[in-house]
Amino acid sequence: MDTSQPDATTRVQDMQRTWYGEPLGVLFRRLMEALGLNQARLAGVLGLSAPMLSQLMSGQRAKIGNPAVVQRLQALQELAGEVSDGVVTAAEAAARMEEVRRSEGSSVLGTTQSVSGAPLPPARRVVHEIRSLLNGVASPAEIAEAADSLARHHPRLAEFLRVYGAGPADAAVRHYEARKQGADAGHG
Repeated sequence: MDTSQPDATTRVQDMQRTWYGEPLGVLFRRLMEALGLNQARLAGVLGLSAPMLSQLMSGQRAKIGNPAVVQRLQALQELAGEVSDGVVTAAEAAARMEEVRRSEGSSVLGTTQSVSGAPLPPARRVVHEIRSLLNGVASPAEIAEAADSLARHHPRLAEFLRVYGAGPADAAVRHYEARKQGADAGHG
């Protein structure tokens, strides 16, 4: 039996954590739970084959190679956050997932309105725009790599890139809200 397998899987999951903010198995399971999807449906919305999704979840593959799939994944993360915040209903989420599935990626990220036409909450809208801009110029993996190269001399800029360009949308919203409260209180 190959004893290097757990080490290889751990290495892949560590790479995924750097690129996507967490291992894809954890991220995909969270999205499936939040959005009421099974694995086959999630693969369909993202535009991945079911075997590819399975390989990414299990750590057999490290990276999502298609930038449009990465953008769809980010759109689903934002949607899951909106569902958990109560901003989007289950019916709206289903319609939005269909929009995500049909998208080439960037058009989904260019909107600052929910499916109902209501504006996104202010913090989520700002984070959405920042993430859209960053991911329009580089992949999450490239952004994480840039953050690593800046970390020693520019740790706050590195943190910004990791949180807004390579991490989960919900973490970026929490980060933004905390920074905004500090700035509003005169500490920012």
